[in-house]
This record gives sequence, structure tokens and C-alpha cells, in this order.
Amino acid sequence: MLIAFLGLFLSAFGAATLLPMQSEAVLVALLAHGEYAPWALLVVATTGNVLGSVVNWVLGRYLEHFRDRSWFPIRQDQLDKAQAKYHRYGRWSLLLSWVPVIGDPLTAVAGIMREPLWSFFLIVTIAKAGRYLVLAAISLQVLG
Repeated sequence: MLIAFLGLFLSAFGAATLLPMQSEAVLVALLAHGEYAPWALLVVATTGNVLGSVVNWVLGRYLEHFRDRSWFPIRQDQLDKAQAKYHRYGRWSLLLSWVPVIGDPLTAVAGIMREPLWSFFLIVTIAKAGRYLVLAAISLQVLG
């Protein structure tokens, strides 16, 4: 049981970073197994995914100081574009933090833009929990 929850946590955590992981598949598989309480799986997946996003926020917050270094992974024009979009739409754009491809960089940009951790944490938690809740509801409906 602990192995299943740990695997779900690690897949959700990794999926929120730039690692190519699919926590949704792990969650659906564990729901299909039927041995675990759905609410517990949702809590574990959400916690892992939000904490992974916090890592992105921290990286954005502190690595941005090195933007002038040759090894910095984001070109200045890309960074300026991302910051302009974040500035335009503000913290509520973090409601899209669950979306594949754009969600992970968005959480790093929030760190660069110095989004307060409390508002980041709250909005990202709502977004990620909502995604897992919808996925679980659909999965449980299909699994019958």
C-alpha cells in the first residue's frame, strides 16, 4: 500500500517539474485497482503535484538571478515574452498550471515574477486538485 502511494506521489511530483512523467495514468491505474480510497489517492496526487510546482517556483525565483550567464536555459527574449504574458494575465493564469506543456513553465515564471508563495500555493492547489478530481470522477464513472 505504501509503495502505491509513494509511486503516485513521486509520479505526480515529477510530472509537475520538467520531467516527462504521467501521474494521470498512475492515478487511473490505482483507481481501477479498487484497493485504495479515492480521496486518499487524490490527496497524495495533489500534494505531490503541488510540491513539484513549488520546486518550479523556487527555481524561477532564484535561478533568474543568473539570467545573464551563458548556461541559463531560457533566452532573454523568451523570458521577456513569458514575463509580459504573466504580467498581463496575472496570478489567475496559474489556474492553467495543470495544462500539459504550458503549466510547468508557467509555475517557474510565477517565481521569476515574484508571485507570493501563499497565493501561488493556493491557486495552484485549486487548479491541480480540480484536474485530479475531474479525472477521478470520469475514471470512476467509466470503471463503474
